[in-house]
Amino acid sequence: MAVKKIRITDWQLPAGVRALVTTRDGGFSSGSYAGLNLGDHVGDDPLTVARNRQQLLQELPGVTAIQWLQQVHGVDVVEACGGPVRLTADASTTRQTGLACAILTADCLPVLFASLDGQQVAAAHAGWRGLAAGVLLNTLARFPDPSQVTAYIGPAIGPDAFEVGPEVRAAFAGAPDSCFRAGRGDRLMADLPAIARWQLLSAGVSLVAGGTDCTFSDPERFYSYRRDRFCGRQATLIWRENGL
Repeated sequence: MAVKKIRITDWQLPAGVRALVTTRDGGFSSGSYAGLNLGDHVGDDPLTVARNRQQLLQELPGVTAIQWLQQVHGVDVVEACGGPVRLTADASTTRQTGLACAILTADCLPVLFASLDGQQVAAAHAGWRGLAAGVLLNTLARFPDPSQVTAYIGPAIGPDAFEVGPEVRAAFAGAPDSCFRAGRGDRLMADLPAIARWQLLSAGVSLVAGGTDCTFSDPERFYSYRRDRFCGRQATLIWRENGL
């Protein structure tokens, strides 16, 4: 069963850099995790998840290894190595070719980075806590010059589905008012992709693309924790092609 992937068409990638987003279509998982669940921490059968990951790897052109992370809603960034030991961090970066940086999500933001010369890539996981704590800025700091970096915001929970309390607005006190709108009572509807875009552009990133696909409202393609609670995880990946 072939993996159905989303080719990223609204982001002009540097030469020699490739990126994609998986969907829940394909794969071998069943029940609440039905489809291509790539998360090995959600209760799915570990052997099935390993089979899903192997299938994905086989279908990625020019990729010899994928850097999976043990994501903890933190701000640490690691150098990808692609080895068997899963690194604990919420972002990875590499200059190696054939090594994909991967982020698992089911509502949180997956954010990809690439230097304009195509020599370095990175991927970061940002829920609202990680976003507020600076995981994207920490990832960006691994590049020599933010103005020579382009970024992409992958599928995440959208502003019509992400209801939050006032503490979230307080965590982003400097964000534009347009990133929030009134909800029920003292609740607010938060636009996480817009907050991420504001952070990155404010830090000097040359271009920020994406941020339009909502995981919550698209059950045919995406897992969503807020919608389903027990569910799988899709992946957002970026890599440098071999031979470049």
